[in-house]
Amino acid sequence: MTPDEFLSLWDDASPTMEVHTSGSTGTPKRIYIEKERMRASARMTCDFLGLKHGDTALLCMSLDFIAGKMMMVRAIERGMQLLHVEPSGHPLSTQNMESIGNPSGIDFAAMVPLQVWNTLQVPEERERLLGIRHLIIGGGAISRPLEDALRSLPINVWSSYGMTETLSHIALRRISEDHYTPLPGISLEQDEEGCLIIDAPALCPQRLYTNDIVRFHGKDAFRVLGRRDNTVCSGGIKIQIEEVEAWLQSIGVDNVMVTYREDDALGQALVYLTTDDIDADAIRNAGGAKRYWMPRRIIKVGTLPQTPNGKPDRAKAHRMAGD
Repeated sequence: MTPDEFLSLWDDASPTMEVHTSGSTGTPKRIYIEKERMRASARMTCDFLGLKHGDTALLCMSLDFIAGKMMMVRAIERGMQLLHVEPSGHPLSTQNMESIGNPSGIDFAAMVPLQVWNTLQVPEERERLLGIRHLIIGGGAISRPLEDALRSLPINVWSSYGMTETLSHIALRRISEDHYTPLPGISLEQDEEGCLIIDAPALCPQRLYTNDIVRFHGKDAFRVLGRRDNTVCSGGIKIQIEEVEAWLQSIGVDNVMVTYREDDALGQALVYLTTDDIDADAIRNAGGAKRYWMPRRIIKVGTLPQTPNGKPDRAKAHRMAGD
């Protein structure tokens, strides 16, 4: 979808807009969102970050998904100047910047982790990143090496929490902090399994019951521990996939996706999918691991499965482990 195509749909008589969920844990779904709720979400973010009329916003994400659509709505709602470049792994490339007039600074931008990582690897692109006043990162987990690299930057970098059904994010956390802070008008609770319940009447007509296991810090701030559907029960022990992946990154083992396969003895057994050659003994001897985090099998693959918008495709990873 192009910006002109989006504007045509935005300005038509329909009170709703069609969007698609990401499909990170299952089949993508088509849903219809009320435009007035999209406007409300845009105002929440702009108010939280102090964005104002005349600020510049960079659109470098696909308009096929909610994150790109909401960048357009924020610019429209707040009267910001929208700078658009085609989605790519290097949004701040020299070619892209020349196409939008080489702005000296950008007030607001949203990127996925891969875009940010690639940008930091190129000196001139990294320098342009330092000219962004507010950078929000969403669409996937931020790796520990990327988070460490971002913490030293003298700009406002935010990790976002949300989903298509909440019209992009409902909470943000500074990259230097562990806990997310909900936007104004958002109320949060937990169910009996510790999963987050979101009450956002301006965004969702009903309360939203998530699969995200969280731990509250104070009244509203929270930390995401992992997804309930990413919990593996192996030999009666519950293992959170994201926790294992974070530990692997902490010992320098990258390009690994943790999944599972059915096992006669354990019920479910951990499997590592990797694009690299992994030293299983080094992993086994590394500090900080629980013995039940060790995989029953390590499978080398050509690429780690991802959804169209770059999130880990957990369902496909599970199928690959079974095959």
